[in-house]
Amino acid sequence: MNFISTHLLSIILFFPMLSAVVMMFLPKDENKLFRWFAFVASLVPFALTLVAWFQFKSSQPGFQFQETYVWYEAIGSSLHLGVDGLSLTMVLLTTLLTPLAILASFSVSDRVKPYMMLFLFLETGMLGVFIALDLLIFFVFWEIGLVPMYFLINQWGSANKDYASLKFMIYTMGGSLGLLLAIQMIGVLFGTYDLVAVYQRWNSLEPGSLLLGMSVHTVKTIAFWAFTIAFAIKVP
Repeated sequence: MNFISTHLLSIILFFPMLSAVVMMFLPKDENKLFRWFAFVASLVPFALTLVAWFQFKSSQPGFQFQETYVWYEAIGSSLHLGVDGLSLTMVLLTTLLTPLAILASFSVSDRVKPYMMLFLFLETGMLGVFIALDLLIFFVFWEIGLVPMYFLINQWGSANKDYASLKFMIYTMGGSLGLLLAIQMIGVLFGTYDLVAVYQRWNSLEPGSLLLGMSVHTVKTIAFWAFTIAFAIKVP
């Protein structure tokens, strides 16, 4: 239990992905097994999120259940996980809707195994967006979610699924380009991609100081609109 409480967020985050990998080794042509395995596997993050929900101290400011692992130390990036009240609510919503969506997908009869695997990979991508406290890691999970979503639409969609999946990929990747550039600018400006550190230093820089020939105010404005446009494209 101590291990679970110490690594609660990382277990919630990576359990669906590990479950999808385990599914690769399940017997072939066992569609009923694939469905129930994916459903039960999706319930584990939901149960652990409920644990986090009831242990969360709403009176305590800042992020809780934080975990930090070395990832790319040379550029100031790490696998930093944590949640506040808003992000924990989104994690709970994600872990609740995923098993419901898998349950609703029991009617799928074509290539059930890859379908369920992609759905579990998708859950990890969605959870990473809400749990990651490092901007580069956030971007990685943001993009990871595109891959299973593309194949789910392309292979199991209805009419015009090829057109819909291609349009989905082009739109979301187009928005992501600006997001990546904004993240790089923030990393250069603050010398770190850690969201907590960026938040703490956000108002400490002189507005008139220059970065790449632009004022800090200009860099912040560009970053704001890049994030806004990327979110506006992705949310629907």
